[in-house]
Amino acid sequence: MGKKPDETKILLDSIAKGIFEKKGNDVIKIDLRKLENRIADYFVICHGSSTTQVSAICDSVEDAVRAGAGQKPRHVEGLDNCFWVLLDFGDAIVHIFLEEYRNFYSLESLWADARTEKVQEKIEKGKLL
Repeated sequence: MGKKPDETKILLDSIAKGIFEKKGNDVIKIDLRKLENRIADYFVICHGSSTTQVSAICDSVEDAVRAGAGQKPRHVEGLDNCFWVLLDFGDAIVHIFLEEYRNFYSLESLWADARTEKVQEKIEKGKLL
């Protein structure tokens, strides 16, 4: 919270790029900006089909955000077992789940008051947008 809109868009685009580079599934963005007492402006949620893929998505997101937005996560949780990894970038928090844990916790339903948008992989002229 507190960055310019362009910086936040670059951050979100970099997060999406990192997720899609490792074939993250069912990527959604939750806009929390209109909610009181929020801990971030956005949540980005996706899942992988194995702990190895969850770990790879995490690494890819970190690399993409470092390259695209010049940031590294403020905090990372869940790397011990890779069932649910959280990457906190301040304005955006990324949740990377193992599929069955995503279904169990249903994080999206906890934030049903916020606007949710499915994120699609967009490729233009060989570049991921």
